[in-house]
Amino acid sequence: MDEEYDAIVLGTGLKECILSGMLSVSGKKVLHVDRNKYYGGESASITPLEDLFSKFKAPPPDESYGRGRDWNVDLIPKFLMANGILVKLLIHTGVTRYLEFKSIEGSYVYKSGKISKVPIDQSEALSSDLMGMFEKRRFKNFLTWVQNMQEDDPKSWDGFDPFSNSMSALYNKFSLDKNTQDFTGHALALYRDDEYIGQSAINTVRKIKLYSDSLARYGKSPYLYPMYGLGELPQGFARLSAIYGGTYMLDKPIDEIVFEDGKVIGVRSGEEIAKCKQVFCDPTYVPDRVKKTGQVIRCICLMDHPISNTGDALSTQIIIPQKQVGRHSDIYVSVVSYTHQVAAKGWFIAMVSTTVETNNPELEIKPGIDLLGPIKQKFISISDYLVPTDDGTQSQLFVSTSYDATTHFETTCLDVLDIFKRATGEEFDVNKVKHELGDEEQ
Repeated sequence: MDEEYDAIVLGTGLKECILSGMLSVSGKKVLHVDRNKYYGGESASITPLEDLFSKFKAPPPDESYGRGRDWNVDLIPKFLMANGILVKLLIHTGVTRYLEFKSIEGSYVYKSGKISKVPIDQSEALSSDLMGMFEKRRFKNFLTWVQNMQEDDPKSWDGFDPFSNSMSALYNKFSLDKNTQDFTGHALALYRDDEYIGQSAINTVRKIKLYSDSLARYGKSPYLYPMYGLGELPQGFARLSAIYGGTYMLDKPIDEIVFEDGKVIGVRSGEEIAKCKQVFCDPTYVPDRVKKTGQVIRCICLMDHPISNTGDALSTQIIIPQKQVGRHSDIYVSVVSYTHQVAAKGWFIAMVSTTVETNNPELEIKPGIDLLGPIKQKFISISDYLVPTDDGTQSQLFVSTSYDATTHFETTCLDVLDIFKRATGEEFDVNKVKHELGDEEQ
């Protein structure tokens, strides 16, 4: 470990692995270390099934669950937007050669106690049971405007400047009611609260376009999920980093991050010190440099049937907007199954998650749990949501935030891109990836 590096990355959580890949691709000499023996950190995938049961101190699974090795359960499952930042990163960096994806079969939103398909184009808007007849036409006109709006062509704005006007003004332009605003903001634009309504409309328009473009790629929903679970992603980025010269060490204790005059100069493990200019890590490595801003509850549910009212979909995302259940934060439900090679034949894995708001977190996820039907086994975890106390530019120590309650990767990617920009002073340019990985390996 006595070499000098541009960057040392601590932890193999998804964010850290993505960062490691991005830094390596950008020409930096990277050392990536984890005190664990496995990839993934907090966001690991657990296999076999027996390990999941023992992790949550439950009696071992009986034979009805099939072979334990057929299970691969994500502790923090998230779906990828088919046209989103992470997929672009995967494609441009060539990590896709190690991964196989399957599209998620349905995207739903909760209203008045039942779920409905998220309408995304004009024909779906007109057939949706989320709105009355007149509201459907107004929503159809809104979607048409969003699809036709080109940022660099003011003629396409139809007299409404999305840069200088708020999202509230755009909703008013089309006279959309509060219920329509609710599912548009939370199930299409994927906002976690309603602050966006007072902000520039262009941000929300871009998010709706991303949803729509992602949907257009595969048809059933805008989301993708890797075969064999999310555990494949950190390893894909680790391989990428290695091909670009990165060095990996698992099962390596980290005793100290070494500073001089308030700046990072290295990392110590036992007697060895690896020198570096920058350190990147997850919050668990620097408890004195993060603060708790909340908690997230997650409930992993094992079931032997699909969710009702989804057309027997083998995979699903459901968003329960905050207002529908009198909350300040949305509830997220994700379902994957044996078709993704993450469960034994005939089995499904659902996750219900939300930001904790009361002293009874389990009661808070009840609206999501109630949608699932009979559950064979559930595992509940409550984790602190930690954020760094500074932006790292002075100390050159860059800390990621904890994973939030969302069941998609958009917020994860924004955190990674923000850290990269703070550390390098520039946006990550996917075009810097010189070539496909195949060229490197020959």
